[in-house]
Amino acid sequence: MKAATVVQIKKELQHRNPEELLQLCLRLSKFKKENKELLTYLLFESDDETGYLETVKTEVDLWFSEINTNSYFYIKKSVRKILRNLKKYIRYSGKKETEVELLLYFCEKLKESKPSIYRNATLLNLYERQLLFIEKKIGLLHADLQYDYGLLLEQLKS
Repeated sequence: MKAATVVQIKKELQHRNPEELLQLCLRLSKFKKENKELLTYLLFESDDETGYLETVKTEVDLWFSEINTNSYFYIKKSVRKILRNLKKYIRYSGKKETEVELLLYFCEKLKESKPSIYRNATLLNLYERQLLFIEKKIGLLHADLQYDYGLLLEQLKS
């Protein structure tokens, strides 16, 4: 079965009544965890972006505290998983400011982590790639935010 385009779906949803839309949303939420998480964000957390940021940062702290530090293999695996989950949460929000702030926080936690990322080339490359990505994203923000986030980025680079 080939999936319909977003435009086709939008046109079809415009012809449905509110009760049918409600049933479609509920059915959609049953199929994938990501669908349910996105609906949760849209319904409950999108109004309070700072609260959402704090919730995600708390989860990142928890994930970093649970990393198995016995070998760099496990550390790399865990860090990639954290970044994958973080990118998923960033997609839910869709706001550039949220993306930059969460990625800066991720890099800060990664830099502070023990054992040091500077002893492993893969982790160091991942860290530096994220810093470059953040730098590009900062350029798309408002001038005031560019300055504030630019200062944080420079602290992470040093």
